[in-house]
Amino acid sequence: MDQSSSSKISAKNSDNENEHAVLKKKAAFLIIASFAMGILGGILGSNISNGNINTNFGGGNKTYKVTEQSAVIDVVKKVSPAVVSITSESSTLGFFGQVQRTKSSGTGFIVDPNGLIVTNKHVVADQNAKYSVFTSDGKEYKAEIKAQDSLTDLAFIKIDAKGLPVADLGNSDDLQVGQSVIAIGNALGQYQNTVTTGVVSGIGRAIEAGDSTGGSAENLENVIQTDAAINPGNSGGPLVNIGGQVIGINTAVDQQGQLIGFAIPISMIKKQIDSVKISGKIERPILGIRYIPITKEFAARNNLKTEKGALVYGGSDPGVLPGSPAAKAGIKDGDIILKMGNDELNQNHSVTGLLQKYSPGDKVTLTILRDSKEQKIDVTLGKN
Repeated sequence: MDQSSSSKISAKNSDNENEHAVLKKKAAFLIIASFAMGILGGILGSNISNGNINTNFGGGNKTYKVTEQSAVIDVVKKVSPAVVSITSESSTLGFFGQVQRTKSSGTGFIVDPNGLIVTNKHVVADQNAKYSVFTSDGKEYKAEIKAQDSLTDLAFIKIDAKGLPVADLGNSDDLQVGQSVIAIGNALGQYQNTVTTGVVSGIGRAIEAGDSTGGSAENLENVIQTDAAINPGNSGGPLVNIGGQVIGINTAVDQQGQLIGFAIPISMIKKQIDSVKISGKIERPILGIRYIPITKEFAARNNLKTEKGALVYGGSDPGVLPGSPAAKAGIKDGDIILKMGNDELNQNHSVTGLLQKYSPGDKVTLTILRDSKEQKIDVTLGKN
């Protein structure tokens, strides 16, 4: 072996030794780094599991809370003081002369600091029952029925109190399917201010709501569908958006489905709230017509040129009531009302339902179809 070859081999061995040393250093660094990251990950994981992320990198300690969870908590804290439980007790005479006592419960929420409360009509339907209200701070008050409206399953009761917390009313006209909502109520009549969460599952629904006995039923239009659990006892309680504003009144559930509940839009009843505050009673606007909602099937059977709207028709009675706002405006039997203002009449929006957006004395423009021609007629609404 010549000298040059030996030098090359020595140099190569030296290079191998240096490379081996470098690899050892790198391995040691990776082990230390991995260990450090493991500790940091454990700290972060612990804090994330608690709903927080804490960071401390030499520049102070900061806490970041999970937004959605904290938002729901904030909403509950804001709204719950205005939510009340309503109980009723009635007595009936049994077959053998014994007195039978019946108890039921529901929910409501305060809309005036002087004790005015909104709930469902079916919660306070028994005029002979005695009603009590329990506020969130545990106080009990005797309640008086102020007004009821079967058209919207709405009722107002009053308690003798001052300076009460009031629910913030939102705008249900801007609701979107998929929007987060929160229901608060006296679930099953024994779990006061129970909170459930969900989303708006549908809007503009038309349903027939009845009690558990099947003894009464009401047609409710333009209601909100939600998957937030609404249990017996929740009726009359608020459905709230993530901003803490009431956007509906929980009123019914579909017993054949799961998590299919319905709420009356708050925008439909703001007018009635104002009316009761001012006059002490519900005053609804009236148009003064009898009508038939038009469907595809009805239009086909009667050779109508439209599959939507309301046909002014009373059968053996006049379709337009004499002296009514409709009569004064020139509405005639056989007219088809297509729109009320900017709202189109269809299977989810009837004349009766759309009228709830207005007050007595309001002027509304009706788009009608008469003799196959569209025209607009202004009507000044009357009062029931």
